[in-house]
Amino acid sequence: MPKNDTSDIELLRTWTSTPAATLGSGVRAKGILLELRARLPMSSRKSLALETGEIVLAMPSSAKTEFQAAVGIVSTAMKDIESLPVIPREIQDILTMKQGERHRWLADGRLPSAGTRTVRLAGRARKITFHVFDPRVVEELLNNGAVDEWREDDIAAAAENRRRAAYKAKLTRSLKNGSKKSSTSRASARDGTDALVDWKEFGRDGLLR
Repeated sequence: MPKNDTSDIELLRTWTSTPAATLGSGVRAKGILLELRARLPMSSRKSLALETGEIVLAMPSSAKTEFQAAVGIVSTAMKDIESLPVIPREIQDILTMKQGERHRWLADGRLPSAGTRTVRLAGRARKITFHVFDPRVVEELLNNGAVDEWREDDIAAAAENRRRAAYKAKLTRSLKNGSKKSSTSRASARDGTDALVDWKEFGRDGLLR
């Protein structure tokens, strides 16, 4: 290719993905990239990439019109990127929680939902709905170590539940044993085994008069 042939010279534009946007999560950074790509025309999506903490748009010089349009879309989206809702896989990475913990803490109200989102799975007709989370709430939970406290609370609650279950089982056994003894006593009374046997002694005391 001649040196003066500039048809393959790329048009470049970069945007910095801030810690306030990614919350220190590589999964969140990838999620932001996917969200930005989803706002671009299909033909431009693969031109947007994530490189060392930066969002990079790269196109050949022959695609100047398409490039300018993509720059406008991404620039507008980046203004509000820090408020982009956090999706499940992102919050699990940010707060280092397991899926089961997310479900449990969401169900009992400790993990507040910011609403739901419905998406269609790629290449499928099926849609899925999931909870999303406010990034500022997630940041607060991250900074105050809430997840560690929740785990400690869960351990204490599990121990208390085991103690109560053991007490309930013991009480049930006691009631059953008491019922058996009562039945035995009633049966003994019916067959006379518990009748008074020393009548003479009671006679001397005048109890039979």
